[in-house]
Amino acid sequence: MKLHSLVAVLRNFPIIPVEDPDITSIEVDSRQVKEGSLFICIDGFTVDGHDFIEQAIKNGAAAIVVEKDVAASVPVVKVKDTTRALAVLADAFYEQPTHQLHLIGITGTNGKTSVSHLIDQMMTDCKKKTGVIGTVGIKIGDEVQQAKNTTPDAITLQKTFHYMLEKEVETAIMEVSSHALHLGRVHGCDYDVAVFTNLTQDHLDYHGTMEEYKKAKGLLFAQLGNHFNHERPKFAVLNNDDAVTKEYMMYTQATVVTYGIDTKSDVMATNIRMTNAGTTFTLVVNNESVDVTMRLVGKFSVYNVLAATAACLVSGISLASIVESIKCIKGVAGRFEVVDAGQDFTVIVDYAHTPDSLENVLKTVNQFAEGDVYCIVGCGGDRDKTKRPLMADIATQLSTYPIFTSDNPRSENPAAILEDMKAGVEEEKGYETIIDRKEAIFRAIKQAKKDDVVIIAGKGHETYQIIGNNVLDFDDRLVAKEAIETKE
Repeated sequence: MKLHSLVAVLRNFPIIPVEDPDITSIEVDSRQVKEGSLFICIDGFTVDGHDFIEQAIKNGAAAIVVEKDVAASVPVVKVKDTTRALAVLADAFYEQPTHQLHLIGITGTNGKTSVSHLIDQMMTDCKKKTGVIGTVGIKIGDEVQQAKNTTPDAITLQKTFHYMLEKEVETAIMEVSSHALHLGRVHGCDYDVAVFTNLTQDHLDYHGTMEEYKKAKGLLFAQLGNHFNHERPKFAVLNNDDAVTKEYMMYTQATVVTYGIDTKSDVMATNIRMTNAGTTFTLVVNNESVDVTMRLVGKFSVYNVLAATAACLVSGISLASIVESIKCIKGVAGRFEVVDAGQDFTVIVDYAHTPDSLENVLKTVNQFAEGDVYCIVGCGGDRDKTKRPLMADIATQLSTYPIFTSDNPRSENPAAILEDMKAGVEEEKGYETIIDRKEAIFRAIKQAKKDDVVIIAGKGHETYQIIGNNVLDFDDRLVAKEAIETKE
């Protein structure tokens, strides 16, 4: 694509000089620049792309996009905001792929990964080819790739969507983080369905307040557009049991479809019953009721299934097909995942890393636990400190033997993180603190008796632990299995 043709979508931004080279790729990392690249200078949190212009040119950049006055030996396009320009240019360069995909976006504090997994399975069972972008990576049909962020940057997104079309994907399903919405990473994504799971405390280290966090999540619904296209209608799928939903309804002109358990909704679950082997409930869609049995456990899992059901219904999947999928669906890696090595007690690994998700997991366990409940929990370093005492309090209130340990301490002192957690615990409450996460897991499993339950919370599917500047191999599931086998 020629430079002039590409940047024409920015509307009247001058090119100095007026040369018109071929553009072969768009890059924001000078190290990724190759011959013919358009290098876009982003002034980020840690580095400023404008400082790497010469490196980009040396690597073959054919032109650069800037928001500061610079001198360069290649054509320069100066804009007011390179982050916004990036989204527009990426969308144009990759030929607006989301205009041709059925795109479902999922936002909320908890449940995004599980809901995307459920929608993916429901769609796949109907012989639709899907693509999924989220915390556990990028999946295109049977092909799986790693992803750096829950929601990648605009270039990676549009490039991925373009690749999905080449692979004949019909429906793309993606987790949409509050960071991505606030930073404009999803500008240019033409969503057909936007799903809201819930809003509870998280990421206050970034957003500052719950009000700002709420607004960031709400952008997904505000950006559904303000026009009615009857050939391609837009839908907002909202959790009717969450107080924020009423506000999000005001954000969007899209058709609103609600789901819930406690509040009258378009898609509901009643008569919920659960054991450690699964859950049964009555699925109510408008005036139609169907009894459902699934392997997933917990009220939070029911909410996830309802969200996925509503999203698939508005996407044209029949209720009968959805119900058949629900019966067969297995859990997502690291989400209430059972580690079974033949032991006579239960070990569960879960990604619960917020007060709300930890409370949901422990309440679910307490509904079927016949023995004691061990809870191994930590809090990430360089993240929201205010949730640390809350999570510690929940662990002591809802488990028999809480053990506070390290999560991903990053640049913080692990002992200091544990002190923050302990501040939320009443003096008479019993708990242990073991900084070394492996030692904590071994400790709980060594003590566990027949019919006890051990919850290992916080890291879920992650296969690493970040300590200082080091990224170490660490998988809660493998460590737990080792501990069980050692115990046996």
